[in-house]
Amino acid sequence: MVNVNKKRTAKRAAAVTAGTALLMLLSSPSAFALYRDDGDDPGSGLSVIQTLSLFVIAPVVLFAVIAGLVIVSERKR
Repeated sequence: MVNVNKKRTAKRAAAVTAGTALLMLLSSPSAFALYRDDGDDPGSGLSVIQTLSLFVIAPVVLFAVIAGLVIVSERKR
């Protein structure tokens, strides 16, 4: 009897998660990105090097610095 309740709860959780995800996808305002709003003033685009450094290199360096600080602080103990 316990396994039946767990299965039912798991199915219910999966249905709620799928429904929520579907609702979020259907209500996303990405289609509105095609039209410019009043006061919308986008800047110039980023180059490939700027994009890679901002979204790839900077997080990796930040992770390495934080991991290094943790390792150094643990070695002192």
